[in-house]
Amino acid sequence: MRPAASVGDVEPIRCGWATSAPEYVTYHDEEWGRPLHGDDALFERLTLEAFQSGLSWITILRKRPAFRAAFAGFDVAAVARFTAEDEARLMADAGIVRNRAKVAAAVRNARAALEVPEGLSALLWSFAPTGPRPRPRTLADVPATSPESIALARELKRRGFVFVGPTTGYALMQATGMVDDHVADCFRAHPEERY
Repeated sequence: MRPAASVGDVEPIRCGWATSAPEYVTYHDEEWGRPLHGDDALFERLTLEAFQSGLSWITILRKRPAFRAAFAGFDVAAVARFTAEDEARLMADAGIVRNRAKVAAAVRNARAALEVPEGLSALLWSFAPTGPRPRPRTLADVPATSPESIALARELKRRGFVFVGPTTGYALMQATGMVDDHVADCFRAHPEERY
């Protein structure tokens, strides 16, 4: 696959949110909206989306390597074993977002994920919309929630997860390719036509 950063000397058209920082460009071009599976990978995204609540996504992207180190690579079983001492260690780690409720939520969510018989990945993907969806023409057409994200948040809460409201659920769906909200003129909306 050719690098998405540029085609020849022409910069490709991207979703408007993805152009203000190099980290956004890379995230948009290489991750956002691409199908992602696996319990640990989806636990990472669920955790980062929860930590993002109330902050800009660029803050999370810039701290992502520190988050991965602090949270054992987002290994669900490892995080589920975190103790009060681990939570104190995380609260002292300036490399991550130090929010006591979000740190505790990450540990609680790892424990809840271990209790999902079908696995976290299968559970999350079971809420992915089916059938064709209209592609957003502009960023204004991109919703903040959907019926599926509302149902997902309700089910996750029922299973003991926290910090997983409908908006976080929808952001997770966008980030992991359960929905494709690349705007109509974005090169990622039609990659086969742009390369």
